[in-house]
Amino acid sequence: MFDSIPGYEGTSGGEGVYLPPPMPSVPMPVPEVSSHPEWHDNIPSISEERAREAFEDYVSSKCCYSSGPVRDGVITNMESFTTYRYRLETFTESRSTKLSQEPYKGQRVDAGIQHAPEPWEIAAQPPSYFTEHKETIRVPYTSSVKKCDPCSGMGKNPCVFCIGTGSKVCSWCNGSGQCPDNGSCNACGSSGREKCSSCSGIGFHMCNTCDGNGQLLVFINLIVEWSTEKDDYVAQDSSGLKLEKLGKVSGKELFRDAQYMVYPVLGFPDVSVAQVSERLIRNHQVKYTKNSRILQQRQTIELITITRVNYTWKEKPYVYYVYGNELKVNAEDYPATCCCCSVM
Repeated sequence: MFDSIPGYEGTSGGEGVYLPPPMPSVPMPVPEVSSHPEWHDNIPSISEERAREAFEDYVSSKCCYSSGPVRDGVITNMESFTTYRYRLETFTESRSTKLSQEPYKGQRVDAGIQHAPEPWEIAAQPPSYFTEHKETIRVPYTSSVKKCDPCSGMGKNPCVFCIGTGSKVCSWCNGSGQCPDNGSCNACGSSGREKCSSCSGIGFHMCNTCDGNGQLLVFINLIVEWSTEKDDYVAQDSSGLKLEKLGKVSGKELFRDAQYMVYPVLGFPDVSVAQVSERLIRNHQVKYTKNSRILQQRQTIELITITRVNYTWKEKPYVYYVYGNELKVNAEDYPATCCCCSVM
């Protein structure tokens, strides 16, 4: 019957996903190129003392690292690098429908009273932008009553242990009615059968699907889901630190832009960031308007500092990196680890 409700065709077969309203075909305006002096700041650097402190904190957090290189190592050179992280976030709303049911206990039945509102006509209050949330709304004028299929409308099902008889073979005399000494079985009164403990001798169990009522209220639920789709890009630098190490640190925010549809970044000194901005924005606006609608977009650019520290210990050269606002340290060639660390 749900196939006859406009806008909900196919819901009876499971879940249906519905397209958002068509977006207005308005060409995207291109903003003027503007100068951003903060984009051209000098490369920040940290002091040798701060680099040592960060290194010491890092080593002390490793149970298998000896403090020798921290205590006796000699810093020979420190080099400062920067890279940029571009991040695009798209806040979307998607809607799907699902055929649902619950035991019928006299609830309102409204199917056919008037036309049910289509999925995108139903009001739903979104959360704050870029906040994950999910809401289930019962679609008006889709509720009807049907017989419960699992119990054929009886409200009960035969007990699987006694097959609806209410009794089963006596476990004491194995159905013979007599004990091993040829005396009468007191457990079953010599009948060879005893009351089924599972159903208390009734022979049936209440149907859990309809709570014993024999009828179900069936209706369509609208599932509204708000989610944030995110893509990051980190520009390549020449420090030698692997880019994936930068995923858990923050940097100095140079640029933030949030609106219904953001525009590609123009005039940024690193051409790769501008190119990625244009590509990701187009990808998001195509990808996330297929089965959802875009409510807000946000793009940011962070400046992430990286310091490469060259040091010697026991007359051999080594390197560690200090990076991000958190002054996180990476020292993959740390020279003083115990054997258990090297195995791990």
